[in-house]
Amino acid sequence: MQVKLLDLQPQYVPLRDEIRQAIDEVCDAQSLVLGPHVEKFERALAGYCETKHAIGVSSGTDALLCALMAIDIKPGDEVICPSFTFFATAGSIARLGAVPVFVDIDPRTFNIEPNLIVRKITKKTKAIMPVHLFGQCANMAAINEIACRHGLLNIEDAAQAIGATHHRKPACAHGFAGCLSFYPTKNLGAFGDAGAICCNDDSLAEKIRKLRVHGSGHTYYHDHIGGMFRLAAIQAAVLSVKLKYLNNWHELRRRNAGIYDTILAESNAITPFIEPGNASIYNQYVVRVTGRDAVKQKLQDAGIGSGVYYPLGLHLQKCFSHLGYRSGDLPETEKACAEVLALPIYPELSVEQVAHVATTLREIVG
Repeated sequence: MQVKLLDLQPQYVPLRDEIRQAIDEVCDAQSLVLGPHVEKFERALAGYCETKHAIGVSSGTDALLCALMAIDIKPGDEVICPSFTFFATAGSIARLGAVPVFVDIDPRTFNIEPNLIVRKITKKTKAIMPVHLFGQCANMAAINEIACRHGLLNIEDAAQAIGATHHRKPACAHGFAGCLSFYPTKNLGAFGDAGAICCNDDSLAEKIRKLRVHGSGHTYYHDHIGGMFRLAAIQAAVLSVKLKYLNNWHELRRRNAGIYDTILAESNAITPFIEPGNASIYNQYVVRVTGRDAVKQKLQDAGIGSGVYYPLGLHLQKCFSHLGYRSGDLPETEKACAEVLALPIYPELSVEQVAHVATTLREIVG
């Protein structure tokens, strides 16, 4: 049985007519950038994330960058973040001339370890950027307490976690701002790059709306030096259609995760640990296995797709070598990079497909 790591077509086909109608409405109106379709999506998204504001932007990376610009991160400032994450987390910090300060992870959740954050706070620290990795929220209660005690701002990197909750509160509603990605492979995927920033602060939202159009908000009077971070109306129209189905897709991912958990129990594959008080949306279902690369190859030989997120921590990437990190500095991150393997989890998988993947993996790892 062939099982892809991800297949977007089964989700699109049932929604094709609805999505094309939404796109046609944008085309017929010729309101192609921002405008009413973006505003409609922003209102729905804010409601979904339980925040006062949602501001559509051009990508998840631009959401992070724009949010950091909005809180006035400057060259030389330090922003604490995990190393075990997608590049955009630290890349957005570095693009502003600031310094990403890497912290190790909780080996069970793969999220930043709050107890290690305090050790990295200096007089130059301006913000913390926790990542809700693989669809599970970081321990925002602990991180917020640290941020409050030290006068720091929290910017949630929720690119993989729309709909995830921590103590029943959604991702993006915990920090000063929360950033989302709607890259096509995400649980809520656009037809290309798209993202959003959610927040409750009126002045922050106003500033972000200006920053996404060169600091002017289309007035030609520039209050800030911003960027071109606008959300295309076609992307907003597609996302508005898909948002209605998102909770059902989450539940199907959780169903698939439950099948994996059951079949892989007591095997040599370590299944995901969901922290009490959290509800994951399983953007990825990531196991730990010894001899990961060989296991991945055997799955491939059996016709099963899998993925490695991520093979090298950001603290050891060549582009950050000037920061002086060495192998062994973040041992849990480095161990995870050698062991993690993502299995197919998308909602359109059949029960039989998920069971086949799990059974095959169990036969491989014992």
